[in-house]
Amino acid sequence: MSGNQDHRAELVADCQVRAVTDLFAHMWDPVVLVALHSGHRRRGDLRADIGGVSDKALTEALHRLLGHGLIERHRFAQAPPRVEYGLTRLGASLVDGPLKAMGEWILDHGGDLLAAQDAAPTPRAAVPPDRGLSSRLDQK
Repeated sequence: MSGNQDHRAELVADCQVRAVTDLFAHMWDPVVLVALHSGHRRRGDLRADIGGVSDKALTEALHRLLGHGLIERHRFAQAPPRVEYGLTRLGASLVDGPLKAMGEWILDHGGDLLAAQDAAPTPRAAVPPDRGLSSRLDQK
């Protein structure tokens, strides 16, 4: 096996790769990270600026990103209580690296991607299990 093939095999078996790809499996996680790139934000401001994200989805994304060490939560001791979220150094490195590259790719190829999706045939609905071949044979 060549050096590149060895490296790819290590990545496939590596749970670190799975941890990183999990970030992109959740639609709002990258969006929240990019929204926090400009600085610390309160939750309500974050939700208003993102647009389209439900309260539940934002809460789940914030909890996941906190758990991954990509964002931090600052609680201010004042009345009423105030909480702000911001990127950690690790989160900023993700936004400035891979997410920035993906954003550039989207600017260059996003239109092509959407056009291809629009041109693709609509997948046929799967036959429900109770309407399959065995059900039709039973009716004869």
